[in-house]
Amino acid sequence: MSLVEIPGSKSVTARALFLAAAADGVTTLSRPLVSDDTEGFAEGLRTLGYDVLREPAAWRITGRPQGPGADGAEVFCRDGATTARFLPALVAAGRGTFHFDASAQMRRRPLAPLTGALRDLGVEVTHHEREGHHPLSVRTGGVEGGEVVLDAGLSSQYLTALLLLGPLTRTGLRIRVTDLVSAPYVEITLAMMRSFGVEVRRTGDVFEVPAGGYTATAYPVEPDASTASYFFAAAALTGRTVTVPGLGRGALQGDLRFVEVLERLGAEVQIGADATTVTGRELRGGTVHMRDISDTMPTLAAIAPFAAAPIRIEDVYNTRVKECDRLEACAQNLRRQGVDVATGRDWIEIRPGTPKAVEIETHGDHRIVMSFAVAGLRTPGTTFDDPGCVRKTFPGFHQAFAAWARQHEG
Repeated sequence: MSLVEIPGSKSVTARALFLAAAADGVTTLSRPLVSDDTEGFAEGLRTLGYDVLREPAAWRITGRPQGPGADGAEVFCRDGATTARFLPALVAAGRGTFHFDASAQMRRRPLAPLTGALRDLGVEVTHHEREGHHPLSVRTGGVEGGEVVLDAGLSSQYLTALLLLGPLTRTGLRIRVTDLVSAPYVEITLAMMRSFGVEVRRTGDVFEVPAGGYTATAYPVEPDASTASYFFAAAALTGRTVTVPGLGRGALQGDLRFVEVLERLGAEVQIGADATTVTGRELRGGTVHMRDISDTMPTLAAIAPFAAAPIRIEDVYNTRVKECDRLEACAQNLRRQGVDVATGRDWIEIRPGTPKAVEIETHGDHRIVMSFAVAGLRTPGTTFDDPGCVRKTFPGFHQAFAAWARQHEG
């Protein structure tokens, strides 16, 4: 058995940074993820006039319930979707004009449902090039509140941004959602808002968020469940046993449900109070629905050729509008490896085969790299055209994974 320490959750770190910036008082985040995405979020807060003190094991953020202190600030969001979607919502509650831009990759990703909702709430949002995309400016005198209708069928981050904004409005928000993908990420948001003193009431597809603001707190960041998926998949693929501490029955992140998928496909899984263990057995085929845990779709797709029967992954259309079209990127790379693959609008089916070693086309997507690195345990010689893009969420991935693999060889 091997014990694997996983870096802090990207999703939790980003939400905690927003909440800490908006809260009354000083918040201490312990074990936050240090990566390009989270550093970009913290840098964006500093650009907006927030005090963010980074120490090795903790970050301290002094909240500004009144909003940003740097009217006219220009924020570059890098590749970070949470930065690019959450910060415009944060500044909407303040006063002034704020400008946002992002990398070419992030400029391609859609924002229209969120910025449309902000406009419906009276915020002036200007898209400077392509409507519904970065770059953009937000001109605001604060948000009164009220009711808004939102389509979160492409990303749950649109809903999270509005939920986080709600307590900063003058009268609160009532959000009616017409479609929602990756629902477990919304549960993370609601649980974290509760930790900062706000209780959201949900009735079906309607979320009622009270006004009143947030209260600073000490907040520990749990390990990243999406990152853990690569080590769980490695166990499933190699017959080893992997235990990840810090992710157990009380974990916030829905992506821990990836181990349930592995269990259905033959792995042995034990979820304890504060740790999860996966032991590999023969990988079976089957059909799985991954709408709510779609960030782990590439993890399963990459190892699927080693199953005894075809694996079909369904209801993952939203993976087409991530850092790249992940569904198509997985299909193309698997075909280049000589694997028989079929795809549709929102599904991919991978048939058993023996993948050959090729250079994986990553499309600058960290999850493509990490997923095919797992499969590389059974396909020696696999390389990547951009291995460094893992810095987005796990800068030390290659070293950590190589160390795990060496331990396995020993």
